[in-house]
Amino acid sequence: MSKILVTGGAGFVGTNLIIKLLNESHQVVSLDNYAIGSRKNHQIGAEYIEGDVNDIENLINNDFDYCFHLAGLSRIQPSFDNPKLTFKYNTETVLSVLEWSRANNTKVIYSGSSSKHHNPHLSPYALFKFLGEEICKTYRRNYNMDIEIVRFYNVYGPFEIKHGKWAAVIGLWRGLAESGKKITIVGDGEQRRDFTHVDDIIDGLIKIAFSKHSEEDAWELGSGKNYSLNEVYSFFQKKFNVDKIYINDQNGNYRKTLREKDNALEKLNWKPEDKLERYILNL
Repeated sequence: MSKILVTGGAGFVGTNLIIKLLNESHQVVSLDNYAIGSRKNHQIGAEYIEGDVNDIENLINNDFDYCFHLAGLSRIQPSFDNPKLTFKYNTETVLSVLEWSRANNTKVIYSGSSSKHHNPHLSPYALFKFLGEEICKTYRRNYNMDIEIVRFYNVYGPFEIKHGKWAAVIGLWRGLAESGKKITIVGDGEQRRDFTHVDDIIDGLIKIAFSKHSEEDAWELGSGKNYSLNEVYSFFQKKFNVDKIYINDQNGNYRKTLREKDNALEKLNWKPEDKLERYILNL
């Protein structure tokens, strides 16, 4: 049994991770400021601490074996509205976590972003997540620390956010469809996304944390298959018989995401599945 800290543990991915870690009998502590996370996501058996990740050094007990650093602001469009806040929670927190980790000899698994494979200057979000990765690499090289970077691709699944500016496309469309509202498609709908079920993300995170394998750049967690948003809409239309509307394209909107590397499959025997259509039809 290990003692594990999850930053952002009351959020979407953090909640799914905590459930899995508890099922494997680990001692789990969440650190979350609840700007996005919800107390409704609390799981019996985990300890929840309300606090800012930039104040992580104020934790009383620091004997953690692992830290999954998942906290951050995960959407592109809000980063244009408040780049300063995005920098604080997507870049400054990385430095805070790594300084804390260096003092306490804790392995860190950092949630990067597949936006790394696009021009980082397209949005404050992309740039600041890129800087977070670079900070991790700098600390790993200069302080010989145990740090692994993981890039997520368009995560969906249980506990996803369904309303508001922090909702990703699957959760947002789910909320609209369940409310009987039209689905809004940004641009022409032909942009393609690699949608990855959160169960596969969690399986990958745990394999990376407890493996002796290390990745110099980053581990890539994507399903390996992408869909156009128009194709995804067809799944929602089949399930909910819901109409659609197209809205203007947005800054920072990539034309395609698709897992760039198979390193997790080859080194860790990670086996993601394409579950998107089945997931939507079973909502």
